Amino acid sequence: MRLLTGIQPSGDLHIGNYFGSIKPMIEAQKTGETFAFIANYHAMTSVGEGKKLAELTMQSATDFLALGINPESSTFWVQSDVKEVLELYWILSSFTPMGLLERAHSYKDKTARGFGTNHSLFSYPVLMAADILLFSPDIVPVGKDQIQHVEIARDIAIKFNNQYGDILKIPEFRVEEHVATVPGIDGQKMSKSYGNTVNIFGEKKSQLKTIKKIVTENIALEDSKEFEGCNVYNMAKLFLDNDALLELQNRYKKGGEGHGHFKLYLAEVIWEYFKEYRVKREYYQANQNEVREILAMGANKAKILAQPMIEKLRSVSGIQY
Repeated sequence: MRLLTGIQPSGDLHIGNYFGSIKPMIEAQKTGETFAFIANYHAMTSVGEGKKLAELTMQSATDFLALGINPESSTFWVQSDVKEVLELYWILSSFTPMGLLERAHSYKDKTARGFGTNHSLFSYPVLMAADILLFSPDIVPVGKDQIQHVEIARDIAIKFNNQYGDILKIPEFRVEEHVATVPGIDGQKMSKSYGNTVNIFGEKKSQLKTIKKIVTENIALEDSKEFEGCNVYNMAKLFLDNDALLELQNRYKKGGEGHGHFKLYLAEVIWEYFKEYRVKREYYQANQNEVREILAMGANKAKILAQPMIEKLRSVSGIQY
């Protein structure tokens, strides 16, 4: 089974990124083919400074490697290093109805939040479709907010295949239901766009400062507290096994502790969970040329797979004559 995922290098990785796509991707390496790329073309919709985008791309590569992507058993590359994706993006644009893009939730949400309206943001789902369809994955793991983008890719592929035959594989999406939407510090979906993230890497004091900002109810210290619906609990349960989770639930019910105590506990849980990853990150941060070599190797592997698909598409669409 072939699985494909990508993540934008638009800022520090946060625990929503980790549980929503990175952790499933790392685990999938054990059972099938994993394709993972850094979506730096996509990031241009939110990162306008070239130098910053280049820095964030290397930062994301370093973080991915630290968190467990295996460049030997997986294909790991930077989106812009495989230019075939842009050719497929243009081909697919001819099979994408305007109404399909106008209904895209992500575009409407971002413009409502003040993002500039431009073609790259509007046509974002077509490029994402190209990312997916170029490599014929069986599964694309996503959060609930990204399901529509995979559905758009499916719609475009079906429209293309109706004209030229069964060339493009129709992918399926997979949502890890228990982490489909990781809550941010304000209770909304955790997202860089919303400014409500808890970062994976960084200084311990800074991470604690962020966790202390998690929105909670104002309840007296001695009173019993509801854990269901509590933003601190809902974040903590991502990291805990059943025994630790039951223990935390009992602390909520018993009373005698405030939400501030639970925030301190959450901070320690998160810090300990990512301890070994921080050590690996320090290594790759000190060896950036090794990271570049890994990305170049991954791009070459991706190109070997992409080129036959592009040749076939050129042939049937008349671009190759």
